[in-house]
Amino acid sequence: MADGNIASGLSQDDDVLNEAASWRKDGRNVALATVVSTWGSSPRPVGSHLAVNENGKIVGSVSGGCIEGAVVTEAMDVMESGKPKTLEYGVTNELAWEVGLACGGSIHVYVEKVE
Repeated sequence: MADGNIASGLSQDDDVLNEAASWRKDGRNVALATVVSTWGSSPRPVGSHLAVNENGKIVGSVSGGCIEGAVVTEAMDVMESGKPKTLEYGVTNELAWEVGLACGGSIHVYVEKVE
């Protein structure tokens, strides 16, 4: 089970979605990154979320920190273009070592603009 807000009964991922909705309500552009598949060792399970707003503020996690920077960069591009992307990071990908995914697995992250 994801770390949660015990007082409200919300999971960390519910908090991410609520914050993304709040940003949209305030008129900000928002992108949502979601772990859609993993293989081998992975720091976060399928369904984990990270939201990014146009100011670069983030909430949530798709990797426990090891690829967040790269995902945020891609999310900014998705907000600009409006075109979703599926990102792949893994031990056979040179970028995985560059961004710190040395856990021995692979992860696919879908990034979409929130309308």
